Amino acid sequence: MQNLNYGVVGNCRSAALISEKGSIDWFCFPDFDSPSIFSKILDVDKGGEFSFEVSDNYSITQKYVENTNILCTLFTSDEGSFEVLDFMPRYKLNDTDHYLPPEIYRYVRLLSGKPTFRINYNPKMKYAEKEAVHYVSKRFIKTHSVDDVLDCVYLYSSLPFALILGKKEIVLENDQFILLSNNQKLINIDIERVALEYSRTKIYWLNWVNRSKKFKTHNAMISRSMLVLKLMSYHPSGAVLAALTTSIPETIGEVRNWDYRFCWLRDASMSIETLMDMGHFGAARRFIVFIKGILKTKQDKFQIMYGIRGERILHEEELSHLAGYENSKPVRIGNAAYFQKQNDVYGYLMNVIYQYYKFFPGTLDEIEDIWEVVRNIIRAVIADWEKPDKGIWEIRNSDKHFVFSKVMCWVTLDRGIKIAHLLNMKEYAKLWKKEADRIKKDILENGWNEQMQSFTQTYHETDLDASLLLMEEYGFISGTDERYKKTVQAIKRELFYKGLMYRYLNADDFGRLSSSFTICTFWLIRGLFVTGETEDAKEIFDKIVGYSNHLGLFSEDLDFETKRQLGNFPQAYSHLALINTATLFSEERHLSRFIRP
Repeated sequence: MQNLNYGVVGNCRSAALISEKGSIDWFCFPDFDSPSIFSKILDVDKGGEFSFEVSDNYSITQKYVENTNILCTLFTSDEGSFEVLDFMPRYKLNDTDHYLPPEIYRYVRLLSGKPTFRINYNPKMKYAEKEAVHYVSKRFIKTHSVDDVLDCVYLYSSLPFALILGKKEIVLENDQFILLSNNQKLINIDIERVALEYSRTKIYWLNWVNRSKKFKTHNAMISRSMLVLKLMSYHPSGAVLAALTTSIPETIGEVRNWDYRFCWLRDASMSIETLMDMGHFGAARRFIVFIKGILKTKQDKFQIMYGIRGERILHEEELSHLAGYENSKPVRIGNAAYFQKQNDVYGYLMNVIYQYYKFFPGTLDEIEDIWEVVRNIIRAVIADWEKPDKGIWEIRNSDKHFVFSKVMCWVTLDRGIKIAHLLNMKEYAKLWKKEADRIKKDILENGWNEQMQSFTQTYHETDLDASLLLMEEYGFISGTDERYKKTVQAIKRELFYKGLMYRYLNADDFGRLSSSFTICTFWLIRGLFVTGETEDAKEIFDKIVGYSNHLGLFSEDLDFETKRQLGNFPQAYSHLALINTATLFSEERHLSRFIRP
């Protein structure tokens, strides 16, 4: 069964997906949202790859170097064995600056004997729309698009270039390397330099994990998910991506194929909040800077999503020349959802801003800048909360009064009130409290269905929605409230199927859903846990964590029948939810702050 068995390496600028056989099948270069130079994941024949080809006598296994984002693929046979260590350099230069060049190393280390392999270096430029041309110099292979010499990358290696380009058999007798860089290198690249870059990057990730909270159980899966979330932050701007890929379908052969290489305020805020809960504030500080940067004037309005540099226009188009993942068309780049109205997004963002004020406020001028952002958001919510919107699921052709959107509008006001109290702005707190009470009263009167004994997806209708499970987590209602308890049970009865959750059952723009949105099952687990159904919650949790790929990574969706992974990969939503849920069943292992630097 295909199961998105990929590892991911990156350096918070870009990232590569590497198959369980050691092939780079997806790599956007030099940044997360750049056109891909390897796209095999979206077209096996045309996409291009960068792989090691060995005979059938070899067994191939894969793992991460523990507590790092360095991937190790091990090739073993009777004639010998070797490992390929894939990594993108990332490490600190001083207290404030990081080294994160647009390049990926493939560090080949001999373990035993004289193993043999061939290298398939087959880049296809601009999402495989353009063929590549190779120019061989003494120091490097320059590869560029057939019609644009400036669209180029540089390959450095200790192996003979003729063997690489000719796909000739290579007998490994000592350690070797291949470096693929967006830039021409100004320093000499040799095996000693590669070993140094490897060690520096390894130490960076080990130190980062060491600063995280530790747990007595589930610590390994929590750490791996935190490393995934960290990878998906774009260091230069502070933006956080929803996923690293585009157009991996939610269901094979269907058309819910979207580009997730953007910063949704909802997904990013959830990711940042989770990282903060686990002890990491650096990405949160950069995200706050990103939020400040996307508002150029006081008149600017928030969108639901942005490009990773704060771009507002995210034009969506289809790449008809690509077959799609397992022939599931269309392949899309860009995302037309950027102009949608989704009133829930403000709540997640304000929740993060509240954490900022509570735990790491900056200088007075920065605090005042963010206070202007807070007031801007509150004004928008007061103006819009009574209007219909697209809802959390971005239903494209329908505006309704979604209950969860109203709940998150209340969350916006609630966190704004808390911020106002922290800043001693009592008049604002008093004014906003009146509006928050109005919102809550409206939800309880119109969002609760007395006949169904449950909150519903929209006002005055009977459909249920998994997002309602979050009402307790964001403080709108207590887990002991009978209305919430009954809602959890109603949702479980209707939306829980074969161990996984539907988002909702009513048909949307593209028909009825046919796969499970992974985060929703984690939401159900929490809902059951906080309402006292802890054994049921633990049973479901133990099953779903077993549906990860071979490295513990999750995509957006799971197939109800086969439990195979579907949708864009890896998905921030899925990993932040795994962390938040795993900690329900784990006890933190407290260490002295003097022991853990």
